[in-house]
Amino acid sequence: MSLTVKAADAAQFLSLIPRLLGCTPTRSLVIVPMCRGRSLGAMRLDLPPDDIADVVAAQAIGMLCRIDEADALLAVVYTDAAIAGSRGLPGEALLAAIDEKADACGLRLVDALTVASDGWGSHRDPGRPLAGRPLTELRVRGDDRAALEEAGVDASPTGDQSSGAALPRVGQEARRAVALAGRSLASALEVICGIPSVSRADPRIDPAALEAACELDDLPSLFEAALEWGTGDHGAGDLGDQPMRAAMLGWCLARPSLRDVALVQWASDQSGGDVAMEAQRRWEDGEEYPADLASFMWGEGPRPVAARLETALALVRTVAALVPKAQRPGPLAVCAWLSWALGRSSHAERYAGMALSIDRRHGLADIVRSFVQSGHLPDWAFRVR
Repeated sequence: MSLTVKAADAAQFLSLIPRLLGCTPTRSLVIVPMCRGRSLGAMRLDLPPDDIADVVAAQAIGMLCRIDEADALLAVVYTDAAIAGSRGLPGEALLAAIDEKADACGLRLVDALTVASDGWGSHRDPGRPLAGRPLTELRVRGDDRAALEEAGVDASPTGDQSSGAALPRVGQEARRAVALAGRSLASALEVICGIPSVSRADPRIDPAALEAACELDDLPSLFEAALEWGTGDHGAGDLGDQPMRAAMLGWCLARPSLRDVALVQWASDQSGGDVAMEAQRRWEDGEEYPADLASFMWGEGPRPVAARLETALALVRTVAALVPKAQRPGPLAVCAWLSWALGRSSHAERYAGMALSIDRRHGLADIVRSFVQSGHLPDWAFRVR
């Protein structure tokens, strides 16, 4: 359902920004694009030092200009600095640069605000107290909280932009079971398909591994079924009780051609996976890979179904936690791409870094990290839903 909350003043608007982002930002520049007085979401960037404020301001306004409907913006600096004892509000240089760049692009800066460690204030309020206004004013008001909760929106998101990216905790027993299942699967694939195993083959072929190897013959069906594996009472953690399933996904996501099929399918539907699978077969036979599928991986094309991406991310995070460390870069890189596609660049960079710390030449992880470091976002992030 759609939700409209009218902010009567700057304090009320600031209280709602964490709900737009899904976290309470720290050391950040937040840009809220607006159209005819209504917010179109929010964008967060790391707070830069003053000597590159002009560059970051240009980058922020450049991204904002990609939103066709935007005609104005609100900018907020979140900083650990204090207002007390300083000359004016922290963030003055950055917000002045934002104002200048916005004006040059025909965008109106509605307000420029700073949330500091000891207070908050508007740079356009000459009557603000020298010590800033109290942070207690930024609590969500009762009516707003009720409206948010009725719409299913977390009225009090916990953690900052980096929170929530840690892999789920799984027990040693579950990891050992997945490692054993992986070895059995590799042995079965070596016997059935002639695929060489990178580890020592298990002399006894587990019947469950033989069944799993047969499931790999229809990957789109497997990837679609996998979205249901984590919907039990314990969420994606249910995979810990199904080691062969985790091993199957780990095996697939470690192989770029199969991994890309999974990403296309999870971002669309099973028919999209069928198309991607056929394209992969044709490419291996010497035909050109379809440009639309290739460009999708770079963030161009139809907006993915966010709920499917969320489900896939929860699933693959658990796979990454369960598989042996040497097999972890593939699932971690998939977590990075899914996070990037969902607009969570901070999480994407963390997952990519985790993958590269194990395999410094991992292609997808390196690509996603370069996306984040260059400020490249998917095209659908700039289209109003």
